Amino acid sequence: MKNQNQYMNSRRSFLRSTGMLGAAAMIPSFFLSACKKDFLDRQPLDSVTDISFWKTEEQLKLAVNACYNNLRGNNTIAMENMGDNTIYPPNSEYQAISAGNYDFTTGTINSEWVNLYAAIRRCNHFMENYTKATGISATVLAGYAGQVQFLRAFMYSYLIFLFGDVPLITKTLDIGDEEVYGPRNKRTEVLDFVLADLDAAAAALPTTYASATDLGRITKGAALAWKARVALFFEQWDIAETASKAVMDLNVYALYTAGGTAKAYNDLFTYKGKLSAGANKETILARPYVAGVSVHNTSREIQVPDQTSRYSPTKSLVDSYLCTDGLPIDKSPLYSETTYANIFKNRDPRMAQTILSPGSAWGGQDDGDADATSNSIFNTPKWNADKKGCITGTGYYFTKYVEIPAVGVVSQDSNDIHHIRYAEVLLIHAEAKLEKGTLTQADLDKTINLLRDRVGMKRMVITELAAAGLDLRTEIRRERRVELALEGQRYYDIMRWKAGELLAQDVRGMKKSLVETFNQQYVATIATDASGYFVVNTGRRFVAPKNYLWPIPITQLQKNPALGQNPGW
Repeated sequence: MKNQNQYMNSRRSFLRSTGMLGAAAMIPSFFLSACKKDFLDRQPLDSVTDISFWKTEEQLKLAVNACYNNLRGNNTIAMENMGDNTIYPPNSEYQAISAGNYDFTTGTINSEWVNLYAAIRRCNHFMENYTKATGISATVLAGYAGQVQFLRAFMYSYLIFLFGDVPLITKTLDIGDEEVYGPRNKRTEVLDFVLADLDAAAAALPTTYASATDLGRITKGAALAWKARVALFFEQWDIAETASKAVMDLNVYALYTAGGTAKAYNDLFTYKGKLSAGANKETILARPYVAGVSVHNTSREIQVPDQTSRYSPTKSLVDSYLCTDGLPIDKSPLYSETTYANIFKNRDPRMAQTILSPGSAWGGQDDGDADATSNSIFNTPKWNADKKGCITGTGYYFTKYVEIPAVGVVSQDSNDIHHIRYAEVLLIHAEAKLEKGTLTQADLDKTINLLRDRVGMKRMVITELAAAGLDLRTEIRRERRVELALEGQRYYDIMRWKAGELLAQDVRGMKKSLVETFNQQYVATIATDASGYFVVNTGRRFVAPKNYLWPIPITQLQKNPALGQNPGW
């Protein structure tokens, strides 16, 4: 019995570490039941007990809710630091991934693998058991399954985005199952499975839910929109175009415009734009948060009052915003960099609604002006690490996703975390048509120009771009960057565009000469480039094709050598 116990414990430990067997801590309490039978007769303590479950609709709803627990929260935003929009200057694993200075021992890589497979196992377990319930209509039953199929596809999407080929597990694995030690499936095979799950989900799910208690549940639109994003990633332009058009044709979603052109975009990411507030028809999928019940720390991390901001906008992001004449800063006569404040003038209105500009409200307490007391209005960036205000890593701060009162307290932010918005669906539709060679001005007017109209920005006109010597593909990609900044998507866009060289460039900030005289002492040791811009992070690299995929974590390889390793690792 002792040897058997040791064997069972060893196998369970392995399954837990791969994410293929859910540990007890990962399983909701309603799945667990105590049992005092002999060891050989009882259910494993770290697996789901099904004897008295799966009988009623209430139990099904509980099981579905448990699957939602793995829908990403503010980690979605944290992954923005893997791209070139933001940086958290102190060393972190996301920064290391962005800089190409990581390997298969990096903890974040293993955590992603384990957490995604743990979530998939929970979904698989539901799909194996939900039909056991009785007294439920076929439509309702299919709706519950559709939500879980979406979530399973969501998890597998990230696995193939990041790792390429991965094991395709469609059942709950138990001790002794040979799939535990199986090889990886081809990325294309897993992609086909993801698209099939999303099709099934879209067919089964309603366009909306009647009850307020179902706020935030996955809908037909979410399944179609996610399908469009996945198809875009893998350059399946026809599928991306068709799925995005299907979302548009639902006539359920619309851009958020409450507050007018000067505020609507920013308000969407505050409490005013929460799904529960009722005015937001733009967000297709979000992780909702409830004050005092489920909270996060995003607002404070952006403008943390006594440390360095966790998300400092890069010069690259700041420079990407067009001027109000529709031209880039290197072509527009409207652009001036004679002062810090001038950088923000005559720019795409989304810039000031994303990047904190002088004269704006902020929660970071003391800023970098001569008045060393707390301020509610931002004037100039802070460089003095005196713990009296938020320090910038680049000279810039975000205002997007910031709810000012939440900055002043730790982990009391209840902003919804947006996973996919109608704005992105419009961007997907335009990009898919561009890549197919069928994009017209009429298409732009139904997609990208709606985003610009929302903020009062000059419309994109194909003939004007050509006259100005601008590339249409570059401008459509720019539009995606500025619209979706700080939403955790930039890294994935760089990967799918095969633009890894962008991550190899030094991360730069504002021009050193624009720092006020009384602050120069605090930036004296920060390096600059030949043009006088701060060099915030250097020694970066991107090796193609190696870095277009993450390595299989060493922990998983040690347990299952059949996984093999990605090229170059």
